[in-house]
Amino acid sequence: MDQIRDYFEQLVGINDSDWLAFSSKLVKSEHPKKSYLLKVGETENFLSFIEKGSVRLYFPKEENDLTFGFCFEGQFVSAYDSFLNQKPCNYQMETLIKTTLWRISYQDLQYIYANTGIGNTIGRLAAESQFLLKSERELSFLNQTAEKRYSSLFKKRPKLFLEIPLKYIASYIGITPQALSRIRKRIS
Repeated sequence: MDQIRDYFEQLVGINDSDWLAFSSKLVKSEHPKKSYLLKVGETENFLSFIEKGSVRLYFPKEENDLTFGFCFEGQFVSAYDSFLNQKPCNYQMETLIKTTLWRISYQDLQYIYANTGIGNTIGRLAAESQFLLKSERELSFLNQTAEKRYSSLFKKRPKLFLEIPLKYIASYIGITPQALSRIRKRIS
């Protein structure tokens, strides 16, 4: 839980009473590797902070899943569109390795927004975090080749390649595992 407070302290500062109100609503949850946090058709009820581990967001397909997001230690994770509108999700979230989360429910976050000085800032920071991850990926598809997307991803998130199967990385950058293999051979 200290990781979350440090996160807020670095960005905006948080006083003791606001932290006490916020942290009293957090629930720690442990998830083994390859466990579902959310399945298609379920409504996202949590905004989670990853203390340890990693999470994949994807559309399940019969042939190959379509991975569109990864979240890691020190980041917020949520099926944020489902969380905001409290409607069923059309994608899934699963852990890639053993993962520890600190979660706040939708209802508890609404309480924090209404009853603390920092509440709206917490919501804004979480929303900005989700937006930046989505925006970065979309812009890479519009402006970069698959090889450049791979290289950029490797430079920005080298840990990704230690924890995540290459087939998920290939899907994330919009290519087949075979095309990724060819790119990796060319680069090395």
